Amino acid sequence: MHSDPGKSVVAVPPLARNADLTLNIKANAALIRHLEAGGVSTLMYGGNANFYHLGLSDYPRVLDMLLELAQPSSWIIPSAGPDFGKLMDQARYLRERPFPTAMVLPASGFATDAGTADGISRFADALGKPVILYLKAESYLSVASVARLCDKGLVSAIKYAIVRDDPSRDPYLSQLVTAVDRSRIISGIGERPAIQHWRQFGLRGFTSGSVAIAPRLSSALLAALKAEAYDEAQRLREIFLPFENERDGINPTRVLHDGVTLAGIADMGPILPLLSNLDDAERARVAPVARELQMRDAALAKAA
Repeated sequence: MHSDPGKSVVAVPPLARNADLTLNIKANAALIRHLEAGGVSTLMYGGNANFYHLGLSDYPRVLDMLLELAQPSSWIIPSAGPDFGKLMDQARYLRERPFPTAMVLPASGFATDAGTADGISRFADALGKPVILYLKAESYLSVASVARLCDKGLVSAIKYAIVRDDPSRDPYLSQLVTAVDRSRIISGIGERPAIQHWRQFGLRGFTSGSVAIAPRLSSALLAALKAEAYDEAQRLREIFLPFENERDGINPTRVLHDGVTLAGIADMGPILPLLSNLDDAERARVAPVARELQMRDAALAKAA
């Protein structure tokens, strides 16, 4: 990550494809330009870009496209995994390209704490760089295992994305910020818990999917947090909640993927199987809130 993890909102955007599932260069370029114009300089391609189902044969093409489309001043961070075989195979392609790091997609099931830590260690060694951990469940890695990986210099940052009904009550995160330098930890669940994570746990950056629709609003939220303007931060956060509610109610990745299209930013096309695009009823729910979020962002741009 940047030496200052709060330099920019960390965007986690979707990936556009054509009807035949080939990469849509024009649409991906349009989305990247939209993000960069809104003040976003770190783009991390992971779950929202469906890297879980990205084939090894497609992997180098995706990496090269992202490097080609982003501005030199932007940081592009791809993901790898989630299984051990893909991690080690993908390390070769990543090592040949000038990425600052890579995020390890978390595996679910058929894994142990010790085995996961060992696999991440081997991937970081093969990559030749510290990696980003993506924590989505307490069962994935214990706080002790995370701390050991950090102490060995194998971890550059942690995307913390364990969802809580009340983000202020989080024993795992409370332990994590005492076991690991909290400057390495990024709030990883979008705008909804970002204020709580900032104020209570001292995290100084956050990732966002909705930033793909509203980069100026999300960047303004980060600026408000830095300025300790918490009432303004709360006001900005509220603007995201209708769209975030649809993401939580249907599926975060699918709603974001089609939401970018419905907001008129770029045509994301089909989502890579084994996921699927929204059905007609879901699109009818998502379209108005996606367009409203985009219009609020465009209004902020005009006012600037």
